[in-house]
Amino acid sequence: MPFETPVRDLTSPLALNTPGPGIPKASTGIRGFDEITGGGLPLGRTTLVVGAAGAGKTLFGLEFLVTGARQLGEPGVSANAGSLGFDIDGLQAGHMLVVHAFQVEPSEIVNTGEFDFEPLFLLLADTIGRIGAKRVVLDTIEVLFGAFRDETTVRAELSRLFRWLEEQGVTAIVTAERGEKELTRHGIEEYVSDCVVLLDHRVHEEISTRRLRVVKYRGSAHGTNEYPFLISPHGLVVLPITSMSLDYGASEERISTGMARLDHMLAGGLFRGSTVLVSGMAGTGKTTLGASLVDSACARGERALMVLFEESPDQFIRNMGSVGFDLRHWVGTGLLHVWAARPSALGSETHLAMLAELIEEVRPSVAVLDGVVNGAFSADMSSLMGRKIDLLKSRGVTMLVTMLANEDQSRELGVSSLMDTWLLLRNVESNGERNRLLFVIKSRGSAHSNQVREFLLTDGGIDLIDVYVGPEGVLTGSARQAQEARQRDAGLQRGADLVRRQRELRRSIVEGEGRLNAMEDEIAGARAEIERIDTQELREMTDTAADRVAMSSRRWADPELADAGGRP
Repeated sequence: MPFETPVRDLTSPLALNTPGPGIPKASTGIRGFDEITGGGLPLGRTTLVVGAAGAGKTLFGLEFLVTGARQLGEPGVSANAGSLGFDIDGLQAGHMLVVHAFQVEPSEIVNTGEFDFEPLFLLLADTIGRIGAKRVVLDTIEVLFGAFRDETTVRAELSRLFRWLEEQGVTAIVTAERGEKELTRHGIEEYVSDCVVLLDHRVHEEISTRRLRVVKYRGSAHGTNEYPFLISPHGLVVLPITSMSLDYGASEERISTGMARLDHMLAGGLFRGSTVLVSGMAGTGKTTLGASLVDSACARGERALMVLFEESPDQFIRNMGSVGFDLRHWVGTGLLHVWAARPSALGSETHLAMLAELIEEVRPSVAVLDGVVNGAFSADMSSLMGRKIDLLKSRGVTMLVTMLANEDQSRELGVSSLMDTWLLLRNVESNGERNRLLFVIKSRGSAHSNQVREFLLTDGGIDLIDVYVGPEGVLTGSARQAQEARQRDAGLQRGADLVRRQRELRRSIVEGEGRLNAMEDEIAGARAEIERIDTQELREMTDTAADRVAMSSRRWADPELADAGGRP
């Protein structure tokens, strides 16, 4: 996903390599070269391209001409480019490119004992004027001077040639062979050129690597490092990785890893454009975790790149099918590109340059580099990894790197500081079996879980399971399942005990309520009896008083005596 470009850091090497005020420049069309030179070659001046045989000098010059003719409408002239083997017939038919093949003999250009370049100048001037050429390539200068031994004369004529080209107002490239002691064979070419580009083709431990360096560039800042470059079917590709800077943007958007529980452990997933290190011993599931990330990206309709260092694309796709990832479908739709190449077979710099070209072609949003370190880890590998990270981060690509761990974790420690997130997969052995665990070691700029999870590979993909942590430590696999079974049994037993206890309590309540009802009935009966007795006693007292009054009346007793019961 594209993001807004941050404010440029003027302390960055790339800040000096971006086009801006200064001398006008002519684009070469060579991807990466125009970036490190801030726009291309000096316009209207002469550039010297130096290199040994097979370094790519002729191709460099031809790409410069073809770019001018096809893309910028600038006709060009090439001297001695007839044997390149490129399809330039259309450009020649349209008078956008004229090729002259030279075979110089001393007898043809030495008149009266003097060295004379006028025939060449006349031929070039006629062609430049006839087609309105803006670009000229002389390949190589040894064709013109190789037959002569007088160094003083050669140097004088070289200076004259460079001045003449500048007077024509054309942007010129002159190629030259690498010298043994000097940069060039004659030792003067680099001094009379406004720009000098050195192409190097070296072989180390039976692996060839091509590198480019801008030795000088009058009037313009430029990258001064060595840059790996490729001769690909699309021409030259220069990779300015060594001057990558830390000025890429930082997105707040989260993307899924394809595992909901892992996304939860990472507070919602990975930041888009971040880098993830997945380390672990062999068989821990590193590649499968990477497959989950690209599968999730493709499911969202995004393009993904899978770079394999240890197995073929067909083998990888077959293996991932066993854990539920149908990656062949995404390859068929064009959303997933799988590329396999051993760095040891290509050379690390060449591999890096090919990766950069692949990133430009595929333009993925997610890239997985599976098995980046094989063997001892070194400072050069750390530097190479840093350049890969800068390459992908500068393009907003979310990158996941898998790395084989070793016992002292020296490999991970050498790379982990470059990574935003570090996931560690570990095998644990107990009870005669091996199980996998996943740890989130770090995740920059994001809250994350510090709890370990059991990492399961199933027919339906990856599953993360909570481990059991108790007095016996961390239990995984069958030990965890046995403990979970014991917990289920204990839970069922506790449930049965609770049901039985509830039943007993309910029965006790019913019995108590029955006794309480009987006691209430007894109390009510006693109260009723008391009331009955009170009522009866009152009635008897009333009846007795009435009888006494009646008896007194019959006896004609005094009323006072009648009230007193008839006693005097």
